[in-house]
Amino acid sequence: MGFKEFLAPAKLNLFLHVVNKRTDGYHNIQTVFQLISLYDHIFIKTNTSGNVRRISDHHGIQEYDDLTIKAAQILKPFCENQSGADIFIKKNIPMGGGLGGGSSDAAATLIALNALWQCHLSQKELQELALKLGADVPFFVFGQNAWAEGIGEKLTPFSIAMRYYLVIAPNETVSTREVFESLELTKDRIPLKIAGFSDELDLKNLANDLEKGVLKKFKGISVAFDWLNQFGQAKITGSGSCIFIPLNTKDIGKEILEKKPQDTIGFIVRGLDSHPHLNLMVET
Repeated sequence: MGFKEFLAPAKLNLFLHVVNKRTDGYHNIQTVFQLISLYDHIFIKTNTSGNVRRISDHHGIQEYDDLTIKAAQILKPFCENQSGADIFIKKNIPMGGGLGGGSSDAAATLIALNALWQCHLSQKELQELALKLGADVPFFVFGQNAWAEGIGEKLTPFSIAMRYYLVIAPNETVSTREVFESLELTKDRIPLKIAGFSDELDLKNLANDLEKGVLKKFKGISVAFDWLNQFGQAKITGSGSCIFIPLNTKDIGKEILEKKPQDTIGFIVRGLDSHPHLNLMVET
Protein backbone atom coordinates (compact mmCIF):
# COMPACT_ATOMS: atom_id res chain seq x y z
CA MET A 1 0.00 0.00 0.00
CA GLY A 2 1.22 3.51 -0.82
CA PHE A 3 0.98 6.65 1.25
CA LYS A 4 -2.45 7.96 2.21
CA GLU A 5 -2.96 11.67 2.86
CA PHE A 6 -4.77 13.13 5.86
CA LEU A 7 -5.48 16.76 6.71
CA ALA A 8 -4.72 18.32 10.11
CA PRO A 9 -6.60 21.64 10.45
CA ALA A 10 -5.49 24.58 12.58
CA LYS A 11 -7.68 26.30 15.19
CA LEU A 12 -8.35 29.74 16.59
CA ASN A 13 -9.27 30.56 20.18
CA LEU A 14 -12.06 33.10 19.73
CA PHE A 15 -11.47 34.07 23.36
CA LEU A 16 -9.51 32.54 26.23
CA HIS A 17 -10.16 33.07 29.93
CA VAL A 18 -7.83 31.63 32.56
CA VAL A 19 -10.16 30.75 35.43
CA ASN A 20 -7.64 29.60 38.05
CA LYS A 21 -4.48 27.60 38.67
CA ARG A 22 -4.90 23.94 39.60
CA THR A 23 -2.98 22.01 42.22
CA ASP A 24 -1.30 19.96 39.47
CA GLY A 25 0.27 23.13 38.02
CA TYR A 26 -2.06 23.37 35.03
CA HIS A 27 -4.68 26.10 34.61
CA ASN A 28 -8.43 25.76 34.22
CA ILE A 29 -9.58 27.73 31.21
CA GLN A 30 -12.68 28.62 29.23
CA THR A 31 -12.40 29.11 25.49
CA VAL A 32 -14.16 28.65 22.18
CA PHE A 33 -12.21 26.62 19.63
CA GLN A 34 -12.84 27.40 15.96
CA LEU A 35 -11.47 25.01 13.31
CA ILE A 36 -10.03 26.83 10.27
CA SER A 37 -9.03 25.93 6.71
CA LEU A 38 -5.26 25.99 7.23
CA TYR A 39 -3.85 22.48 7.16
CA ASP A 40 -0.77 20.40 7.78
CA HIS A 41 -0.68 17.36 5.50
CA ILE A 42 0.03 13.97 7.08
CA PHE A 43 1.09 11.16 4.75
CA ILE A 44 0.99 7.66 6.23
CA LYS A 45 2.04 4.29 4.80
CA THR A 46 1.36 1.30 7.01
CA ASN A 47 3.69 -1.68 7.24
CA THR A 48 3.88 -4.97 9.12
CA SER A 49 7.31 -4.40 10.69
CA GLY A 50 5.84 -3.14 13.94
CA ASN A 51 8.01 -0.01 13.66
CA VAL A 52 6.80 3.57 13.54
CA ARG A 53 9.13 5.92 11.70
CA ARG A 54 9.08 9.60 10.80
CA ILE A 55 10.51 10.10 7.34
CA SER A 56 10.25 13.89 7.15
CA ASP A 57 12.41 16.58 8.70
CA HIS A 58 10.30 18.25 11.38
CA HIS A 59 11.86 21.68 11.85
CA GLY A 60 14.28 20.84 14.62
CA ILE A 61 11.97 18.58 16.66
CA GLN A 62 13.63 15.28 17.51
CA GLU A 63 11.69 12.18 16.52
CA TYR A 64 11.25 11.06 20.15
CA ASP A 65 9.66 14.46 20.95
CA ASP A 66 7.39 14.47 17.90
CA LEU A 67 3.72 14.33 18.92
CA THR A 68 2.78 12.41 15.78
CA ILE A 69 5.22 9.63 16.68
CA LYS A 70 4.02 9.68 20.28
CA ALA A 71 0.43 9.44 19.00
CA ALA A 72 1.26 6.35 16.93
CA GLN A 73 3.12 4.73 19.82
CA ILE A 74 0.31 5.38 22.29
CA LEU A 75 -2.16 3.73 19.91
CA LYS A 76 -0.06 0.64 19.17
CA PRO A 77 -1.06 -1.39 22.27
CA PHE A 78 -4.65 -1.37 20.99
CA CYS A 79 -3.70 -2.81 17.58
CA GLU A 80 -1.96 -5.83 16.09
CA ASN A 81 1.62 -6.21 17.33
CA GLN A 82 2.97 -6.08 13.78
CA SER A 83 1.24 -2.75 13.02
CA GLY A 84 3.79 -0.22 11.83
CA ALA A 85 3.80 3.00 9.86
CA ASP A 86 5.99 5.46 7.99
CA ILE A 87 4.84 9.05 8.60
CA PHE A 88 5.66 12.11 6.49
CA ILE A 89 4.47 15.58 7.52
CA LYS A 90 4.18 18.62 5.28
CA LYS A 91 3.98 21.61 7.63
CA ASN A 92 1.93 24.68 6.72
CA ILE A 93 0.73 25.71 10.19
CA PRO A 94 3.31 28.00 11.87
CA MET A 95 4.93 26.41 14.90
CA GLY A 96 4.60 28.14 18.26
CA GLY A 97 1.81 30.30 16.86
CA GLY A 98 -1.15 29.24 19.02
CA LEU A 99 -2.84 27.59 16.04
CA GLY A 100 -2.54 24.06 17.45
CA GLY A 101 -0.51 22.57 14.60
CA GLY A 102 1.38 19.99 16.64
CA SER A 103 -1.76 18.98 18.52
CA SER A 104 -3.73 18.68 15.29
CA ASP A 105 -0.99 16.58 13.68
CA ALA A 106 -1.13 14.21 16.66
CA ALA A 107 -4.92 14.00 16.51
CA ALA A 108 -4.91 13.37 12.75
CA THR A 109 -2.37 10.58 13.29
CA LEU A 110 -4.57 8.98 15.95
CA ILE A 111 -7.66 9.23 13.73
CA ALA A 112 -5.85 7.93 10.65
CA LEU A 113 -4.02 5.01 12.28
CA ASN A 114 -7.10 3.97 14.25
CA ALA A 115 -8.74 3.43 10.85
CA LEU A 116 -5.70 2.10 8.94
CA TRP A 117 -4.63 -0.30 11.69
CA GLN A 118 -8.27 -1.24 12.34
CA CYS A 119 -7.97 -0.62 16.08
CA HIS A 120 -11.73 0.11 16.34
CA LEU A 121 -11.38 2.60 19.20
CA SER A 122 -14.36 4.91 19.62
CA GLN A 123 -14.07 8.67 19.32
CA LYS A 124 -14.38 8.97 23.10
CA GLU A 125 -11.60 6.42 23.63
CA LEU A 126 -9.38 8.31 21.17
CA GLN A 127 -10.05 11.54 23.06
CA GLU A 128 -8.93 9.89 26.30
CA LEU A 129 -5.68 8.80 24.63
CA ALA A 130 -5.31 12.25 23.08
CA LEU A 131 -5.31 13.96 26.48
CA LYS A 132 -2.09 12.12 27.34
CA LEU A 133 -0.45 13.94 24.42
CA GLY A 134 -1.56 17.49 25.29
CA ALA A 135 -4.47 19.64 26.40
CA ASP A 136 -5.53 20.69 22.86
CA VAL A 137 -5.30 17.25 21.23
CA PRO A 138 -8.73 15.99 22.43
CA PHE A 139 -10.41 18.96 20.72
CA PHE A 140 -9.08 17.96 17.31
CA VAL A 141 -10.30 14.39 17.88
CA PHE A 142 -13.66 15.82 19.01
CA GLY A 143 -13.75 17.19 15.51
CA GLN A 144 -16.16 20.12 15.76
CA ASN A 145 -16.15 23.69 17.04
CA ALA A 146 -16.41 23.64 20.79
CA TRP A 147 -16.84 25.45 24.05
CA ALA A 148 -13.95 24.10 26.16
CA GLU A 149 -13.36 24.02 29.92
CA GLY A 150 -11.02 22.27 32.34
CA ILE A 151 -7.54 22.38 30.77
CA GLY A 152 -9.32 22.35 27.40
CA GLU A 153 -10.50 18.74 27.42
CA LYS A 154 -14.11 19.27 28.59
CA LEU A 155 -15.82 19.93 25.27
CA THR A 156 -19.33 20.96 24.27
CA PRO A 157 -20.34 21.47 20.61
CA PHE A 158 -20.60 25.17 19.83
CA SER A 159 -22.25 26.61 16.74
CA ILE A 160 -20.36 29.46 15.04
CA ALA A 161 -21.55 31.34 11.97
CA MET A 162 -19.29 30.67 8.97
CA ARG A 163 -16.90 33.51 8.27
CA TYR A 164 -13.42 34.28 7.03
CA TYR A 165 -10.49 35.31 9.21
CA LEU A 166 -7.21 37.04 8.48
CA VAL A 167 -4.34 35.48 10.44
CA ILE A 168 -0.95 37.16 10.77
CA ALA A 169 2.03 35.11 11.94
CA PRO A 170 4.99 37.20 13.20
CA ASN A 171 8.44 35.65 12.98
CA GLU A 172 8.45 34.74 16.67
CA THR A 173 7.87 31.47 18.50
CA VAL A 174 6.09 31.52 21.84
CA SER A 175 6.35 28.78 24.48
CA THR A 176 2.91 27.98 25.90
CA ARG A 177 4.47 26.77 29.12
CA GLU A 178 6.44 29.97 29.63
CA VAL A 179 3.42 32.16 28.96
CA PHE A 180 1.32 30.31 31.53
CA GLU A 181 4.16 30.25 34.06
CA SER A 182 4.59 34.02 33.78
CA LEU A 183 0.84 34.67 34.10
CA GLU A 184 0.00 36.79 37.13
CA LEU A 185 -3.40 35.77 38.45
CA THR A 186 -4.48 38.23 41.13
CA LYS A 187 -7.70 36.35 41.75
CA ASP A 188 -9.80 33.56 40.30
CA ARG A 189 -12.11 34.50 37.43
CA ILE A 190 -15.84 33.93 37.74
CA PRO A 191 -16.53 31.25 35.11
CA LEU A 192 -18.89 32.08 32.26
CA LYS A 193 -21.96 29.92 31.74
CA ILE A 194 -22.45 28.46 28.28
CA ALA A 195 -26.24 28.24 28.68
CA GLY A 196 -26.81 31.98 28.37
CA PHE A 197 -23.84 32.61 26.12
CA SER A 198 -25.58 33.54 22.88
CA ASP A 199 -28.02 35.86 24.63
CA GLU A 200 -25.84 37.56 27.23
CA LEU A 201 -22.32 37.54 25.86
CA ASP A 202 -20.67 38.47 22.62
CA LEU A 203 -17.44 36.78 21.52
CA LYS A 204 -16.00 40.02 20.22
CA ASN A 205 -16.25 41.53 23.71
CA LEU A 206 -14.31 38.68 25.31
CA ALA A 207 -10.53 38.77 25.62
CA ASN A 208 -7.58 36.43 25.64
CA ASP A 209 -6.14 36.59 29.17
CA LEU A 210 -2.70 35.54 27.86
CA GLU A 211 -2.55 38.41 25.37
CA LYS A 212 -1.22 41.09 27.69
CA GLY A 213 1.78 39.04 28.80
CA VAL A 214 2.66 37.98 25.25
CA LEU A 215 2.50 41.55 23.90
CA LYS A 216 4.65 42.79 26.77
CA LYS A 217 7.34 40.18 26.24
CA PHE A 218 7.52 39.97 22.42
CA LYS A 219 8.13 43.24 20.56
CA GLY A 220 7.60 41.76 17.10
CA ILE A 221 4.20 40.38 18.06
CA SER A 222 3.22 43.68 19.67
CA VAL A 223 4.06 45.62 16.48
CA ALA A 224 2.08 43.20 14.30
CA PHE A 225 -0.83 43.28 16.77
CA ASP A 226 -1.03 47.10 16.69
CA TRP A 227 -0.90 47.07 12.88
CA LEU A 228 -3.69 44.49 12.50
CA ASN A 229 -5.81 46.23 15.14
CA GLN A 230 -6.34 49.09 12.67
CA PHE A 231 -8.55 46.85 10.57
CA GLY A 232 -10.66 45.13 13.22
CA GLN A 233 -10.55 43.88 16.78
CA ALA A 234 -7.27 41.99 16.75
CA LYS A 235 -6.82 39.03 19.08
CA ILE A 236 -4.02 36.63 19.82
CA THR A 237 -4.97 32.97 19.49
CA GLY A 238 -3.96 30.61 22.28
CA SER A 239 -0.67 31.63 23.83
CA GLY A 240 0.44 33.32 20.58
CA SER A 241 2.22 34.31 18.43
CA CYS A 242 -0.47 34.43 15.72
CA ILE A 243 -2.98 37.28 15.62
CA PHE A 244 -6.33 37.32 13.83
CA ILE A 245 -9.35 39.42 12.95
CA PRO A 246 -12.71 38.28 11.57
CA LEU A 247 -13.48 39.50 8.05
CA ASN A 248 -16.71 40.69 6.49
CA THR A 249 -15.51 39.47 3.08
CA LYS A 250 -12.57 37.55 1.70
CA ASP A 251 -11.73 40.44 -0.66
CA ILE A 252 -11.24 42.83 2.28
CA GLY A 253 -8.74 40.35 3.71
CA LYS A 254 -6.78 40.29 0.45
CA GLU A 255 -6.50 44.09 0.49
CA ILE A 256 -5.25 44.11 4.09
CA LEU A 257 -2.82 41.27 3.43
CA GLU A 258 -1.08 43.26 0.70
CA LYS A 259 0.00 45.78 3.36
CA LYS A 260 1.20 43.31 5.99
CA PRO A 261 4.35 44.14 7.99
CA GLN A 262 7.74 42.75 7.05
CA ASP A 263 8.87 39.57 8.82
CA THR A 264 5.30 38.25 8.96
CA ILE A 265 3.32 35.78 6.92
CA GLY A 266 -0.42 35.95 6.50
CA PHE A 267 -3.34 33.67 5.70
CA ILE A 268 -6.96 34.20 4.78
CA VAL A 269 -8.84 31.22 6.19
CA ARG A 270 -12.40 30.03 6.39
CA GLY A 271 -14.04 28.79 9.55
CA LEU A 272 -14.89 25.07 9.38
CA ASP A 273 -17.89 23.34 10.90
CA SER A 274 -16.08 20.06 11.45
CA HIS A 275 -12.82 18.16 11.08
CA PRO A 276 -12.24 16.87 7.52
CA HIS A 277 -11.89 13.30 8.86
CA LEU A 278 -14.77 13.30 11.33
CA ASN A 279 -16.30 10.53 9.22
CA LEU A 280 -13.42 8.16 10.12
CA MET A 281 -14.27 8.13 13.81
CA VAL A 282 -16.46 5.46 15.38
CA GLU A 283 -19.25 6.89 17.51
CA THR A 284 -19.49 5.83 21.13
